[in-house]
Amino acid sequence: MIGLKKIRKARGYTQLKVAMDLNISREALSYYENEKRSPDIQMLRLMSKYFDVSIDYLINGEEFQHNK
Repeated sequence: MIGLKKIRKARGYTQLKVAMDLNISREALSYYENEKRSPDIQMLRLMSKYFDVSIDYLINGEEFQHNK
């Protein structure tokens, strides 16, 4: 999840802060950021709302672009 780490750092948030805000362990967040584990859809929705970005951004690090 390239975008998750990118947006967290851009906002200046620590892993611990985000983990506490999302009610998950810091280790779980680290696993998501380093692609050792994948969050379920409910967690993706929660993270998307928390950071105010799309799920696509969380996964790919950029917003979805339509090819013309």
